Amino acid sequence: MTRRLISTGSPFETAFGYSRAVVDGDLVFVSGTTGYDYATMILPEDPAEQARNIFRTIEAVLTEAGSSLAQVVRAQYFVTDRAYCEPVLQVCGEVFGQIRPAAAIYVVAGLLKPEMKLEIEVTARIVAKSQT
Repeated sequence: MTRRLISTGSPFETAFGYSRAVVDGDLVFVSGTTGYDYATMILPEDPAEQARNIFRTIEAVLTEAGSSLAQVVRAQYFVTDRAYCEPVLQVCGEVFGQIRPAAAIYVVAGLLKPEMKLEIEVTARIVAKSQT
């Protein structure tokens, strides 16, 4: 399998020189993703809603890569305020409750724009259909 780049069409990807995800072999590396709805470039105020947008974006990218949320093996969560941990982790529990990837949450000083309250990145496997 060759290296393949996946884009969501976000203006950040081309402006800043990165891909939303890179497929390399049987792994999908999804870049740090913020809570924008990339079709409208609207970012909700609520950190839980930002997390839901993030997971919609990640799910679409993984599907395009031939993977799924069920194949996520590693997740990293970055929040800009300790108070965001619980609402964000509740959404993570909704998404990953049965999947339970290796994960960590970090409280960081800030992200690219102040309205970005969190960022999530994941690594997932691509599993042959006969193995699922």
